[in-house]
Amino acid sequence: MISRVLRLIVVGSVLVATLPLLSRALVAQNLGTIGTGTAGESTAQGRAATPSGPAPRLPNGHPDFSGVWDHAYVPDMTLSNARGGLQKGPGDLPFTPAGLENFTSYNPERDGDYTGMCMPFGLMRSVNAPYPFQIMQNDKYVAILFEQSTWFHVVPFKAAHAKEPNPTWFGESIAKWDGDTLVIDTVGFNGFTRLDTIGHPHSDKLHLVQTLKRTDAGHITYAVTIDDPVYYTKPWTNERTFTIAKGDLLEYSCEENNKSLWEGRIKLWVPPSSSQPRK
Repeated sequence: MISRVLRLIVVGSVLVATLPLLSRALVAQNLGTIGTGTAGESTAQGRAATPSGPAPRLPNGHPDFSGVWDHAYVPDMTLSNARGGLQKGPGDLPFTPAGLENFTSYNPERDGDYTGMCMPFGLMRSVNAPYPFQIMQNDKYVAILFEQSTWFHVVPFKAAHAKEPNPTWFGESIAKWDGDTLVIDTVGFNGFTRLDTIGHPHSDKLHLVQTLKRTDAGHITYAVTIDDPVYYTKPWTNERTFTIAKGDLLEYSCEENNKSLWEGRIKLWVPPSSSQPRK
């Protein structure tokens, strides 16, 4: 079993992941050819031809989004890459004064970042992460299984949100159909997370609308609209493409800063049949 064992290190204003040599090549594959090619050309199990043909459908007639999906790493949702088609961002964001102050003051090297503590990434930042995710679907639910930190998000098909949703890291999502387009509508965020690695903020008033359309057997066109009146004067949208992968998700382990371990109060654990590393 190959696992993604991740230690997060703050560098400048972004968080960078360092991984064991064994996993590094696989991670590079999952990142795709950012800046030079098309998202999804590299899959979780190596390069393989993307399937063609019509999008599969469930017995109920709706498109079937089930599968493991590769996608571009999106550390900055404002950017666009027209040549590679990796994402289409809005450019300059319509910040409110509070939003601009929050973004310009974000400094994870000075202040830390919740992801460095292995806390939940949040819904948008999990979608933006450089690892694939799996979609599972039936008539009642859509579930998104993120390889990132092994988080999951279950979305019921229902008409309306709860009157007072319990604030959570991933928010409360409901799903509906707009023709063949799957719409995931999310509110009820706790406001603790950020939208992307570079640190674009959102508040607990965030209303997130994601749309997914399976254009053929191998691709999903995806768009997300950010509507947060606390930090932005108007809604803005990011678009991208997901590509079907030829493998399964890998196990992911995030190692937080366990001071009792590093300072010697807890003995270093090693796998069975291994020896303690040299000091």
